This record gives sequence, C-alpha cells and structure tokens, in this order.
Amino acid sequence: MSENTLSHLDESGRARMVDVGGKPVTERVAVARGEVCMRPETLALIQQGALKKGDVFSVAQIAGVMAAKRTAELIPLCHPLMLNQVLLQVEPDAALPGVRLTATVRTSGKTGVEMEALTAVSVAALTIYDMAKAVEKTMRITNIRLVEKRGGQSGDVLLE
Repeated sequence: MSENTLSHLDESGRARMVDVGGKPVTERVAVARGEVCMRPETLALIQQGALKKGDVFSVAQIAGVMAAKRTAELIPLCHPLMLNQVLLQVEPDAALPGVRLTATVRTSGKTGVEMEALTAVSVAALTIYDMAKAVEKTMRITNIRLVEKRGGQSGDVLLE
C-alpha cells in the first residue's frame, strides 16, 4: 500500500478495517495534546476545588484513561488494543488561561495507539468542560493534536 493511499478504504472506495495480521508486534507509543481555554476566574475556581461537581483535574484524568481504553468502541474502524499504559497529565496554565492536557499511551502490538491518545485528550477536555460549564459556558476546547508517535512500519514521528 502506498503512503498516499487511505488505508481504511478498499479498492472500491468502501470503508474497511485494516488487516494488521501480518504486521510484527512492536512497542508503540503515542502522545497527544490539547487545551481547554477559559476565563482566569474559572481556572481559579477549578484550582481551589470550588466547583460543585468536585475535583476537576482528577475526574478529567480518570475520564481520559477510561476513554483511551474504549477507543475501539467509539471509532468504528479502530482495532481493540491491550494498552500497557495510559498517562494523562492535566496542568493548569494561567498564561493560557486554562488547562493543558497531555496523554501518553503505550502498547506492544501490531497497530499504533494514536487514536487512543487523541481520544484520551478529547474526553478529558470534554470532562473539564462538563464539570465547569455551570460557571462558564464560553470555554473553548482547542488544538487537539498528535505530537509524537513511536514504533511501527511508518517509523517515529515528532510533530512538536
């Protein structure tokens, strides 16, 4: 298959799940990032633990880990994977102002974990929004992107 071919389409242009049966098992890592932008007052409330729904950072962290583990249920053509590790960093940033999210996902397998890392960041960001929306509905979830991928046939990619 050429690098310019969409792997999830067959010769007729129909969607399909990629056959990874012939690929070797390798160590795979993906890192994704994103931000939730908000007013400084909202960030302060989150940091003080003053929101009615509880500890925003801990809940977002758990939500991101759970989401990574369920990616194949959410993205139709993803393979279910046994994940070795999911790390979700949730960091307040007054300069943003808001919260920076970084997910690192690891597995030993035949396909990569980019979608799992992106899903972890996305759901963690949505969780922050859900928990803080009572005080600010104008928060923005932004810049969700893959920043690193290691392992597999296409090799290592560092995007940031």
